[in-house]
Amino acid sequence: MFLGDALWMRIRSIVLITLLIFGFFFSTSVVWAKTPPEIRNQDELVISPDMHGLDLKGLEFVKTDLRGVDLSGSDLRGAVFNNSQLQGANLNSADLEDVVAFASLFEGADLRDVNFTNALLMESTFSDALIEGADFTNAVLNRVQQKELCSMAEGSNKVTGESTSYSLGC
Repeated sequence: MFLGDALWMRIRSIVLITLLIFGFFFSTSVVWAKTPPEIRNQDELVISPDMHGLDLKGLEFVKTDLRGVDLSGSDLRGAVFNNSQLQGANLNSADLEDVVAFASLFEGADLRDVNFTNALLMESTFSDALIEGADFTNAVLNRVQQKELCSMAEGSNKVTGESTSYSLGC
């Protein structure tokens, strides 16, 4: 009887080791990974110099070089421009309502008649930007940028009718 128990234990051990090895080498479990924001939507996004009037709602332009790109008249509601370069970009009459643009560079950009309603623009810079008629209603800006924009504020937005100066809280 002692020999039978030892044989049975050995067979159980061999079967258990075989199953563990099989499970280790032939595992079929699925692994899911979250796509980092730097590459989300990038497959479907082709940047060209002329993107005038396009429907670009909700797209993510994270760490994207948009210097000098014509985005005038485009629908960019809910888009994300975090750490993007928009120096000299043409955003004239674009709809940027509910946009998130953290630490983006809008220096020298054409922002005339842009709708920045409810936009989050923290740490973004606007030096030498054209802002006549831009609507910044409820936009979140750094205090320094707000003061700089107030010094340039003129006109009223053609779509919303809001005064640039009033929308900035000047």
